Amino acid sequence: MKRIIPVVYGDSSFKKIILRPEVSAQNISKLTERSYKFIRDNNISIVPYLLELDYDFWSSDDILNAILPENLLEEVPCGFTQVGSIAHMNIREEYLPYKKIIGEVILSKNKGIRTVVNKVDTIDTKFRNFKMEVLAGENNFFVQHSESNCLFKFDFSKVYWNSRLSYEHNRLIELFQKGDAICDVFAGVGPFSIPAGKKGAIVFANDLNPDSYESLKENISLNKVDLLVRAYCKDGRQFIRDSVQELLDFSKQKIIKISHENNSKSQKKISKFENILIPQVFKHFVMNLPETSIEFLDAFKGIYSEHKHLFFSNKNSLPIIHVYCFSKIDPPDDLISKLSSSLGTELSKSDVNVYCVRKVSPNKAMYCCSFKFPESVAFNYT
Repeated sequence: MKRIIPVVYGDSSFKKIILRPEVSAQNISKLTERSYKFIRDNNISIVPYLLELDYDFWSSDDILNAILPENLLEEVPCGFTQVGSIAHMNIREEYLPYKKIIGEVILSKNKGIRTVVNKVDTIDTKFRNFKMEVLAGENNFFVQHSESNCLFKFDFSKVYWNSRLSYEHNRLIELFQKGDAICDVFAGVGPFSIPAGKKGAIVFANDLNPDSYESLKENISLNKVDLLVRAYCKDGRQFIRDSVQELLDFSKQKIIKISHENNSKSQKKISKFENILIPQVFKHFVMNLPETSIEFLDAFKGIYSEHKHLFFSNKNSLPIIHVYCFSKIDPPDDLISKLSSSLGTELSKSDVNVYCVRKVSPNKAMYCCSFKFPESVAFNYT
């Protein structure tokens, strides 16, 4: 049997080796020839032994398979996404009559979990949060969650967070370099912005949700990137239009002076300072609002029309725009036409890197479309 230690120690000095349940003193036919020979040659006795397997022995899958109706055993809901100390489940309709006991089992079998919740509504397209119900544990949605070597604090019931996107967060963060300027249009609580700031990028991070904005500010301070990451609470279109001039104004400061402390316990703390040059233009725009990101692309039209000199007389290049979106078509050929329509210019397949982030349902996938900001849109050429 699985997870059973085969050697036990009794009151005597002899060890007991547990054999399979079908083997007994009266029936040794189930023994292998090698085992039988060893027992015979060493004059070993086969005696009855009662092995007690309590609740702790069995996995959540074992428990639920034992208590749920037989017609529901094909896909027992044991999976969840962990956010801090919260286990977030999406229980299908046929299992809802048993949701409380499912929650209790998940809670009891996972030591790091204090609360088990179930999603009860679709994501709000404005603030990206969703309604949830507590299935087991504490009625407390405040969490601390670690990702990308950063710590995030937030109320999970009021903001958007998806731990399944951690790989995607890191994939994009790897593209950001020290000294790059990043414009994070739908920043949430900072999964892109704060790790980018830790790398030495200069980030303008925005979210319309007031709760996300407050958590974003707290996380900026918590991770000590106050000098590099700026938080905003604006409409996405307005933020896109405003950020270009704000970065240009900020660049007049020339440099950001940041300190790096030596935290070694064996050495005296010494601060080393580094100057990071503030660029005049953004290197990347990140638009992580998959349901509606594409609709915001019209805000980019002409945002650099009064600043052409930044590109023609200097070494600056136009930014890369990363747009997250959904498609129900495989391959997602519809996305190129949607991007083109919102931008007001024609993009070809070769212009856009379409990366599949993950499947969100059997007929729907999330994508990241990355492309260089077209000159015709940036400078409002007609």
